[in-house]
Amino acid sequence: MTGFELERLPFAADAVQAWGAADPRHRNWPVVYVLNNDREVYVGESLNAHGRMRQHLESAEKSRLDWVRVVLDDTFNKSTCLDLESFLIRMFSGDGHLQVLNHNAGITDADYYRRETYQPTFDAVFEQLRTQEHLFQRSLPEIINSDLFKLSPFKALNHDQAIAVEDILEGLFADLEQGAESTVVVQGNPGTGKTVVAIYLLKLLEDIRRYDFEEPVDHDSIFSDFFTPGHAELLSSLKVGIVVPQQSLRRSIAKVFTLTPGLHKNLVLTPFAVGESDEKFDLLIVDEAHRLNQRANQASGPLNQKFQRINEKQFGNDDPQLTQLDWITKQSTHTILMLDTGQSVRPADLPERTTRALLDEASARGRVYPLRSQMRIAADTDYVGYVRAALSDTPPDVRKDFGEYDLRFFDDLGEMRREIVRRDAEYGLARLVAGFAWPWRSKKDKQAFDIELDGERLRWNSTDRDWINSPGAVNEVGSIHTVQGYDLNFAGVIIGKELRFDPPTGRVVFERAEYHDKKGQENNPKLGITYSDDDLLQYVRNIYTVLLTRGIRGTYVYVCDAALRERLRKLF
Repeated sequence: MTGFELERLPFAADAVQAWGAADPRHRNWPVVYVLNNDREVYVGESLNAHGRMRQHLESAEKSRLDWVRVVLDDTFNKSTCLDLESFLIRMFSGDGHLQVLNHNAGITDADYYRRETYQPTFDAVFEQLRTQEHLFQRSLPEIINSDLFKLSPFKALNHDQAIAVEDILEGLFADLEQGAESTVVVQGNPGTGKTVVAIYLLKLLEDIRRYDFEEPVDHDSIFSDFFTPGHAELLSSLKVGIVVPQQSLRRSIAKVFTLTPGLHKNLVLTPFAVGESDEKFDLLIVDEAHRLNQRANQASGPLNQKFQRINEKQFGNDDPQLTQLDWITKQSTHTILMLDTGQSVRPADLPERTTRALLDEASARGRVYPLRSQMRIAADTDYVGYVRAALSDTPPDVRKDFGEYDLRFFDDLGEMRREIVRRDAEYGLARLVAGFAWPWRSKKDKQAFDIELDGERLRWNSTDRDWINSPGAVNEVGSIHTVQGYDLNFAGVIIGKELRFDPPTGRVVFERAEYHDKKGQENNPKLGITYSDDDLLQYVRNIYTVLLTRGIRGTYVYVCDAALRERLRKLF
């Protein structure tokens, strides 16, 4: 089903008027259209394309666009056009060649009769816009695998996410009207889309703030009721930001914001930037809030000094019990935290007692919003829960069936490596990842190898800046610090000897001598904490849970410890 027509015309009053008179479908048929100049693009759908374009010509923002492409198809209906509109908006955002002028509230993912039969048409429309109209620079697979696409604010929210965003907005606007402070927690397992919600929220708030009320709002959106002058006024002077503790993810989000109208890379903050700010924020959204630090030895001496200075500046003393979470709640009137207590991977992260207390307090006020639907992993049942159980002392009795999800166990690292290379050639974004069970020799000696197993010689990631998309990444091994917060199509996970099974006790145990993340096992003299092997075991379990839940299409597993290998073989 690809019998569509693509019509092109200048975006000017006389051309639009002549086009509108040329065919009854131009005034009374569901169509999708694309407006653009050499820097910007807007995608729309309408039952009266001629009338809608005349409205756009009166808009200061749209009138500066130069060309119109209209997609006509005799089989299109309203639902099809909403779907194609959303598809093209997502693709333009992921391509990054043109700035997308749409609001993200118009993105839909509604099912409808024979929806699957239209996808070949959508793909063909994309290809014609790319190859003949030159509106896209990258292919569909290249876009879908890109950070720009995965971290784009132009997402179709699932039911859990949409309800969370709607409830958060209602609560935020009520608090703004009443002058009340608030702390909100969005809680979810890996792959439930916490980062998606964080980015979507910031873009949606900016769209409401900047909305041109001379143009009609899309009433199909569940968020249309928020696009009012009253809501825009409440947001008009708000100082906002998104806090991202992880360096690599922070850079990737900043890159997306640079290409998104209404957003800016300066909105993406480190916890230190928040603590040092002389101005308070009205709203801070914190992604991966479990990775905020408590008072612990930082990566450098200057950061340790900075931690102390911020404590003294904000609270008058360097109380060792103060955390980066305290900075954020002190510096912001309203705080929205994306949280998963099972993803703390280092002792410097917020302690579990702090995140549990935070959850309890927010829950008591009805401000916890759970995300339960799995967005990343294409498995039919609870894969994340299964992974956590498999790494525990009470594993499942039988192997679970995850349908089409490609979950495989390997006895030979070379075989797994070759399979990852094949998958990368086929789908892209297939990577080897591992726990920190080998020293990082190649950091100082570029000729050295870090991991030597089964005749294979491998190096750790050669960069911590967007390693997943870096040249040569398929031939390297990523650590937790390069992949947390990111998606892969296939993950080949090497479980090192820092995690082993002890048959006499029937327990999974931590082997400190095989763990080479200095910061991952560092005691905390500031707080008088010495971390036991059992304490560190929980962090290592969390690390492998994160690594084993990166793959969208599949996860491959190789285990170094012989006893643990035999224990896990029957489960994967």
